[in-house]
Amino acid sequence: MASFTSKELAFIFGIIGNIISFLVFLAPVPTFYTIWKKKSSKSFQSIPYSVAFFSASLLLYYGFLKTNAYMIVSINGIGCVIEAIYLVIYLIYAPNKAKIFTMKLIIVFNVGGLGLITGVSLVAFKGVKRVSFVGWVCAIFTIAVFAAPLSIMRRVVRTKSVEFMPFTLSFFLTLCATTWFFYGFFVRDYYIALPNVLGFLFGIAQMILYLIYKNAKKVDETKLEPPNKDIEKNTSSIEEDAIEPESPSK
Repeated sequence: MASFTSKELAFIFGIIGNIISFLVFLAPVPTFYTIWKKKSSKSFQSIPYSVAFFSASLLLYYGFLKTNAYMIVSINGIGCVIEAIYLVIYLIYAPNKAKIFTMKLIIVFNVGGLGLITGVSLVAFKGVKRVSFVGWVCAIFTIAVFAAPLSIMRRVVRTKSVEFMPFTLSFFLTLCATTWFFYGFFVRDYYIALPNVLGFLFGIAQMILYLIYKNAKKVDETKLEPPNKDIEKNTSSIEEDAIEPESPSK
């Protein structure tokens, strides 16, 4: 039976991680095809793509600081390009209010946030300490990103609906976290390995929730809110004054 060295295993998991991550980066393509086709961003939000752009940029900087981190540099370089394309398309077809909000996000994350991290790392740290500082920032931000779906998981439990938590995406994100954990483990990069343990656990939890609630009867979220007597009292007068229903705002 053939045995592999740690370096060979790191290369194998790095290649697999690049492939899976590339597919995850491409997952929003149908969404942006719809935006381009209808010439409108509709109710889609730019926050996930702004955060993904910042995350890829931060990991790209970390990869450049490390020695021989080709796997990290390659996929995050590709990710930066893809997310930038998504944001450009969004800015072209979004209404003015959404454009302004998206530009603020880009300035806060990629200009302010990334600029601050880069500046501090260059001025306050040298050599291995610089890599360690940026590595810790990457690890903390990755953990925060992995923890973000907690609100979606809570919504699934409340509504008994998996509408906003597709199984395929949860599966690929879990697979992605697993491959990058093993890559980080074999190259002894625990800033990459450890956060992906959390990503794996959250991914498994999401898939379990999906299996539990995929056939459950959906609960109307409005019925979960406590009744407001003042609203009920004035409902009739509001209905009489209303000419047409107000469209929901995001």
